[in-house]
Amino acid sequence: MELRTTFPIKPSADKITYNDRVMFIGSCFASSMGSQMEMGHMPVMINPAGAVFNPVSVCNTLDTITKEKEFTLDDLHFYDGTWLSFYHYTDFSSDDPSIVLEKINRRSKEASDFLKHARFLFVTLGTSRVYKLKKSDLIVSNCHKIPSEQFVSEMLTVDEIVTLWTEQLDKLHLLFPQLQIVFTISPVRHWKDGAHGNQVSKSILFVAVDKLLKHKVAPQYFPAYELVMDDLRDYRFYNDDMLHPSTSAINYIWEAFTRCYLDNYTISTWKEVVKIKKAFYHRFNIDSDIKRKYFADRMLKQISDIKIKVPTIDLSLEEDHFLKMRKM
Repeated sequence: MELRTTFPIKPSADKITYNDRVMFIGSCFASSMGSQMEMGHMPVMINPAGAVFNPVSVCNTLDTITKEKEFTLDDLHFYDGTWLSFYHYTDFSSDDPSIVLEKINRRSKEASDFLKHARFLFVTLGTSRVYKLKKSDLIVSNCHKIPSEQFVSEMLTVDEIVTLWTEQLDKLHLLFPQLQIVFTISPVRHWKDGAHGNQVSKSILFVAVDKLLKHKVAPQYFPAYELVMDDLRDYRFYNDDMLHPSTSAINYIWEAFTRCYLDNYTISTWKEVVKIKKAFYHRFNIDSDIKRKYFADRMLKQISDIKIKVPTIDLSLEEDHFLKMRKM
């Protein structure tokens, strides 16, 4: 008896290798998938402006990158002793505006250079709900815990999202014709809208993305939401907040992701790199010099083998670590 509602995911004809740059933009779920690739030392960039959740903010992030916008003091907002940007996550905030601007502009420049040579862009949309700053009508990426009376909340319509993203897809294709764009819908529920409001919000995203999949650039769709809601469909696959997928759920989705977008050679290499990375982070209590040197030699051999297989992988940090371990 089959006790799960599984479904097939058609493998992508275009595969990601260690020679392909991949950018993830969107909700914290985009960070979860990107972090898996990052663990395997794949060339990835995750949320260059921090996590963004609604379709407008994702577009704003891409626009600041592609236009290579230089942020100035006029673009910042000062609240409760902190300088912040409404285009960025709280990680970019500081009591020193020069620190904020340096971090924003440096990261934006890195993202611009990265995207020019990227082969895949994964866009994870989390909600149709947006918040507008009353005094400027700006749709913000983050409210930064500023009092709610300074914002007005609205739900985007399907047509608004489709119009906005049709233009964005056109621009991206013109600038980066090699770029393969993949949409996903975050399985994380936005409980501030309530049970019904969350369903409405997600439904708008689904209909909008379904229309966008017919765009001439042929974007793809990866069913992350469906894997959690229809396949796993059990609270044991959630964290304690009952909203975010657990580690086991993320690993399950990652396995489905790899089967779809990575070939066997890349998956095998990724697993080898992750083993080295875990060994690097693990703090061994080895009293025997012979055992310690044997372990270090074994890891150095694995690093050497990977460098031969994929010369672009940078394992210099791990290599230095195990060289020092050997000499201890």
